[in-house]
This record gives sequence, structure tokens and C-alpha cells, in this order.
Amino acid sequence: MNYENSVYPNEAQIKGFSEAGPDGPIYMVNLLKFKEHAEYEDGRETDLTGEQAYGIYAAGVAKCLEAVGGGGMFSADVTRLMLGEVEDLWDKVAIAVYPSRAAMFEMMQMPEMQEIGVHRAAGLAGQLNIETANPAGAWIGSAIG
Repeated sequence: MNYENSVYPNEAQIKGFSEAGPDGPIYMVNLLKFKEHAEYEDGRETDLTGEQAYGIYAAGVAKCLEAVGGGGMFSADVTRLMLGEVEDLWDKVAIAVYPSRAAMFEMMQMPEMQEIGVHRAAGLAGQLNIETANPAGAWIGSAIG
């Protein structure tokens, strides 16, 4: 399996937000890879690490997420790869719950998101965002059997 870390979605991925999605909430799984030092596109000097710059973004996202009726954010450091093989591990895993795909798209267009986006770009070397849904509300134990 090949993968490519990205900071921004491509055209097809953006178009996907306008398509009908699953009913109910979506759970966005984020696999995050940080730059060692934050690098702002406007050239500003900073002593922030990539993770610290992304932390500024994440705090703003939490407020925006609440404004569109989402929540349930979870974040944890990646400590090791237990199974499988990859060239390079991600640094952190984060999960955010949105009431719908449309709510996530609405949030992405908020002026506040545009303002804090500079910190995301400054801090991230790349990421994978994986949209998941659980329409039946099943927990893993009941889904695996």
C-alpha cells in the first residue's frame, strides 16, 4: 500500500464534500506528521516546533467544531508501530466528530478556519485524513463478533 502525506486536499477530495455522505456523524481520523520547526509561509520568525504551531490550530478547530455541532476530539501521540510496516511513523493521531459531512464543509469555510489555517500549514509536514462513519452505532466488539 502506498500513501502520500498531504497538507491540502486535492480537487477530487474537495468535490467529495458536495456529494451525499453517510447519514449521521462522521469521524475524521487524522494521522499527523509534524515539521521539526514551524515554517510560516509569510516568513515570520518563530521558535515554535511544528507540533506547537499545529496546537494553536487545533485549539481554534475545537471552537469551530463546537460551533457546527461537532465535538468529541481525541488526540494521542504515536508511540510505536505494533503491526505492519511503514517507512516513517506519524507523530500523532487525532479524531474529530462532525454531525455530518456538510457540517465539516461548513466549518472549513468559516473565516476563523481561514485565520488559523496558517498554523496548520506551518506545523504539518503532511497528514492523512480518513473519513469514517458508523451508521449502526456498533462498537468494535459487536462488529467483529
